[in-house]
Amino acid sequence: MNELRAPFPWFGGKSKVADVVWRAFGNVPNFVEPFAGSLAVMLGRPHEPKIETVNDRDAFLSNFWRSVQQDPQAVAAHCDWPVSEPDLHARHRWLVEQKDFREKMLTDPHFYDAKIAGWWVWGLSQWIGGGWCTIRDRPWQQRPHVTANTAGHGVHKKMPNTYARGQGNGVHTGNPSAWRKRPVLGHGGRVVVSPTDAPGRRPRSRSAGVTSDMMIASHLPSLGNMRGVLGESKPPCEEWFLALQQRLRRVRVVCGDWQRVLGDSVLGTTKSRNSGMNPCGLFLDPPYSDEERDPDLYAQDDGSIAIKVREWAIARGDDPDLRIALCGYEGEHEMPETWTKYAWKGHRGYAAADNENVHRERIWFSPHCLALDPPQQALFR
Repeated sequence: MNELRAPFPWFGGKSKVADVVWRAFGNVPNFVEPFAGSLAVMLGRPHEPKIETVNDRDAFLSNFWRSVQQDPQAVAAHCDWPVSEPDLHARHRWLVEQKDFREKMLTDPHFYDAKIAGWWVWGLSQWIGGGWCTIRDRPWQQRPHVTANTAGHGVHKKMPNTYARGQGNGVHTGNPSAWRKRPVLGHGGRVVVSPTDAPGRRPRSRSAGVTSDMMIASHLPSLGNMRGVLGESKPPCEEWFLALQQRLRRVRVVCGDWQRVLGDSVLGTTKSRNSGMNPCGLFLDPPYSDEERDPDLYAQDDGSIAIKVREWAIARGDDPDLRIALCGYEGEHEMPETWTKYAWKGHRGYAAADNENVHRERIWFSPHCLALDPPQQALFR
């Protein structure tokens, strides 16, 4: 299967446990994620998607996913810019001052702005820590993530020595481990690459291709087959965004309060319960509580929201048509004994060594989730 990930760094991403969540959910006909973030769990789904609804209160984040869904080439063109500290400061101020944009995102389910999406992901990929595009009173200026060995994250990510191999960088490298490699600064943080297909054509998959109506992962472009050629005019992230567009093709992207997507009509828990939407896999990954982390990590933040989400989850946990996963730190949530707790180790973030919190990651699964026992291994291989 091909691996799809968000083209930007995201604090608290759950890509390492996406397979665990889907083991607990199974091939549910309905999936809802009220705190979208990097969509790591949804993008890691091993089944053909069906009904999927994602939401986030952060207008910039929701706009990025809508823009990639509607016009991935335009987003790629707007994020195709080298790492630049003065441009980072100027674009940061411009983005934060787009007040009408937020209102449109909250009120119009079809609105998107590809330029804002491209500039947002370009800046987020080089911004260090929290504070990118926040509305709160924070310093405008922040040094970009540029050292002797790095050129940023996400859309700026590169692989060392790839020019010698002629394999491109970041998502275009032939080495699948490039998703987790730190980049080099060579060529000013910018490189233009193209796929193995003829210039101007969409990348092909090993089977039906990206234009197929089938939505399973094997029909997405093969990331391992994307090669780069310096000097090509196409933006470096275009194939990546085109692959994401196909995966997001039928996903409903909502922007607003988390409870907007928890109504019975969205969860499939109406009185009739015969809509073909149950069971529903509900992935709850609220911001960690204030006392557990930096309070300025997200543009739209509420350190008390985790408590409200926990109370909602416990109240609905016994519903047989809901398979709920609640994320948090050890000690952050006290859940009923009927819930299953899964411990895992998170990503290290910017630190060179593990911090205490990476060992405190937990997911609580509601009683009607599937058992997490690993499948029995075959006797003969």
